[in-house]
Amino acid sequence: MPHVTAMGTYLPCWGARHSRVAGPDEDAVTLAVEAGRAALGGGEPVERVVLVSRELPLVDSANAAVLLAGLGLDPELEVVERLGGAPATLDALSSARPRTLVIGVDLEPAGAAAAWVGEHGGLQVRTTARVSRSLPVRTRNATGVHDYGDPRLLRERGLVASLSAAWLDTPVAVAGVDHDQATALCRTSPPRVPTTGASSALFALAAMAEWETAGLLVGVEQASLSGVTVSAGPVGVARVEPAARELPETVYEPGDDLPLSLAAYDRAFEAKVRWEAGRFAGSDDLDFPPRYRLGPDGTLATDYTLVPLPRTGTVYTQTTVRLPVPGLESPYTLVIVELDGVGVRALARVTGADAGTARIGTRGRMVLRRGAVRSGVPDYGYAFEPDTDGLVPGPQAADGANGEEAA
Repeated sequence: MPHVTAMGTYLPCWGARHSRVAGPDEDAVTLAVEAGRAALGGGEPVERVVLVSRELPLVDSANAAVLLAGLGLDPELEVVERLGGAPATLDALSSARPRTLVIGVDLEPAGAAAAWVGEHGGLQVRTTARVSRSLPVRTRNATGVHDYGDPRLLRERGLVASLSAAWLDTPVAVAGVDHDQATALCRTSPPRVPTTGASSALFALAAMAEWETAGLLVGVEQASLSGVTVSAGPVGVARVEPAARELPETVYEPGDDLPLSLAAYDRAFEAKVRWEAGRFAGSDDLDFPPRYRLGPDGTLATDYTLVPLPRTGTVYTQTTVRLPVPGLESPYTLVIVELDGVGVRALARVTGADAGTARIGTRGRMVLRRGAVRSGVPDYGYAFEPDTDGLVPGPQAADGANGEEAA
């Protein structure tokens, strides 16, 4: 019986209070990294990662390398990618071995949640029921998404029929449906969860952990369901859920996409996505990006080691680009961030804030984001997410020599 001892949740800052939307530089992988890092904030050891979603950015190729790099985990760890919703997430959790990180991700509405399974302690999860029935009222293929049924059909011939077939007691929480439906099915007022897909089961479990509530948790997707019995126990829940606000207005200037160089992508991957600098033996200096050095004797030194960089820092200088740039949405802000305690400055785009609101001296953190999609390949790197209390209400009129606004 798995023991869940740590959980993390993440909601993008954009959208409405109960319905978030992913930012233009976010996808399922970046959301998964945010939730996973929140769950692993205590340095929990990980031997296996299970990612559940219906929104994986790469299908013909694995997303594991970027996921592990963003989480700061060993690239040799086992990663299982599951296509599914709330029942698939509960199935993955209820069968997880110790030291497994289970992550569920959704994009409509957007959110991600993660659970770490330990050796003992915490809350316990045990499979109670599993029902697989076919009622494909919503399908997705190469021509788009098709909705064939009405909500009443899905509820009465899908959800209610599956619950009856499972012979389940009245649940404490139901994931995979909207809050009104969950309320009608539960014995008491259930927790409100912000998503209805793979992550919703873990959002519901996190709420049950915080409420110290035991009982039945059911995950539903169309006519299929999985039910688990939750035994209450101490769980640390870390939430990264900023207040919701509307997406800023931007202008997109059409332009040709930059061509993809897979050779350059491969060379830059470790430094960009693992957020590491190079250090040569006998030197305290860090090179970012990592690079070779020419020794005093004229030979090329290539034996540097990669060391993790801090993910917090302060804006050293900034500029906001307001003229439309072909192939990009504008306006946007670029900053040079002085990372904490290492003497390294990094150029990054600002994310999670309106253009022009991050100022010199603003504190924040470096977060994995999708910078672009080139020839169908997501190009990931790090952006700067400022602390909300360090933002100004509107664009700065002038920033002086250390940060001039671009025309």
